[in-house]
Amino acid sequence: MAGLAAALLPSPAAAAEPLKVGVLLPGSRTDKGWMESGFDGVNAARKAFGPRVTLQMIENINNADMEQALTSLATKNDLVIGIGGQTQAAVFKIARRFPGKKFSIVGGTQGQAAPNVAGYDVKQAQIAFVAGAAAAMLSRSGVVSYVGGMELPSIVNAGKEFGNGARYINPKIRLIENYTGDFDNVAKAKEATLAAIAQGADIHYHILNLGLRGMEQAAREKHTHIIGSYSDRCGSDPAYVAYSITGVGYQAQYAIGQAVDGAWKAGYKPFGLAMGPQAADMKVCAATPGMAGKIRQIKQDIVDGKIKVLEG
Repeated sequence: MAGLAAALLPSPAAAAEPLKVGVLLPGSRTDKGWMESGFDGVNAARKAFGPRVTLQMIENINNADMEQALTSLATKNDLVIGIGGQTQAAVFKIARRFPGKKFSIVGGTQGQAAPNVAGYDVKQAQIAFVAGAAAAMLSRSGVVSYVGGMELPSIVNAGKEFGNGARYINPKIRLIENYTGDFDNVAKAKEATLAAIAQGADIHYHILNLGLRGMEQAAREKHTHIIGSYSDRCGSDPAYVAYSITGVGYQAQYAIGQAVDGAWKAGYKPFGLAMGPQAADMKVCAATPGMAGKIRQIKQDIVDGKIKVLEG
């Protein structure tokens, strides 16, 4: 009888199947930007959930191959995450073919909807405004620059708000704004940054992936400075004077955590400053007390709606 009772008890080995997660990382995990932040978030989820999650990742995929990559991931996984707004069109297309699978877009925007797709909006325009204010406080020349990759609405709106934030501090400041058409083109990013430096820019902001290396080359050659994006790396590189934190990795962790807990929901979800410093923040590496206080106030005014910024 004892043997029969023991046989009826669930075995520890008969635990729930792990959540299978597939991640599309269109760029490089070492870009010091969006993709690296996303990769770090996926890695953090891997450590946090251990055997409860299995992960498959496809990296460095161009636009033409995204649908094929997403199809491969959806065939083998329960949750598929696209890291970057450039994956959105392909995600919605492939999600229709796999109605039983969940899809999350890190950097998704409002407008499209599907019953198995979640879009997480990082609210880049919010933190770009704060970055612009920091740039104006840090600039000695009164000229700042912004280099974006693809002219997606969220990237263009971030550029506009970077300029608005700079003018909020200094109405006379000049903004030099350029788009390379490619997040990863190092040569074009360097050329755009050098052109801005030739017009007097001494502080540069960006939404680039590997293209950031071109901005770094230009800034180092001409002894100007960069406000980095996505993660706080103050003290790691003298070319950087500040960092805007856009919680790409935080959103990747959020998607996985929600699915593990059975709380995953489709639909649009805004993140941004209202979600706290993991989701959005600004770090000036050697901020004076006055500068730090001003940045805190600007962030709060955006959250409170006293300062209005464009959507993603």
